Amino acid sequence: MVVLLLWLLWQDVDRVDGVPLRFTNRVDFDQVTGQVYFTDSSMQYKRSQHEMVTKTGDSTGRLMMYDPWTSDVTMLQAGMTYPNGVALPSINTCTSEPFVGSPGYPDNVRPDRKGGYWVALHHEKNELPIGRDSHLLVVRIGANGKIVEEMGPKGVRPTEIMERENGKLYLGSVELPYVGVVKRK
Repeated sequence: MVVLLLWLLWQDVDRVDGVPLRFTNRVDFDQVTGQVYFTDSSMQYKRSQHEMVTKTGDSTGRLMMYDPWTSDVTMLQAGMTYPNGVALPSINTCTSEPFVGSPGYPDNVRPDRKGGYWVALHHEKNELPIGRDSHLLVVRIGANGKIVEEMGPKGVRPTEIMERENGKLYLGSVELPYVGVVKRK
């Protein structure tokens, strides 16, 4: 069903409110309604210009919802600074909670097994220009929205994190040809 929903999304939608999709980034879908939630990280820059979004402080990102049954797209939030992750909670809610106060630039969000979220950090906010030195890898955000765990430092820049039932965390990066696996204690 996911493949079908994504195919419908890209077949039917190439712009929202007359503005082309330039930097679509993350997608999640509601398993009950079939609605697809996705981000467009910038209306100014393409994916190949991702560092410009950070350098310029571009705040033209958008969060949208696509209804595959009607082919309608609804703008849920505009004027966002580099929206890069969408993760729907396990319960049906209709709120948008931007992750504010992060020690770094979030690069994708995944639910944890305790009602919160794992957030991959591509680099720390005090780390401009972007270097190859060690920095925080990920933070875990509790259900209350506060940081409850930090992992790092390491000399890798994760762009994805996923927690599995076996207690392992899987870290992916666009800079590495492999997936890192962390066994949590």
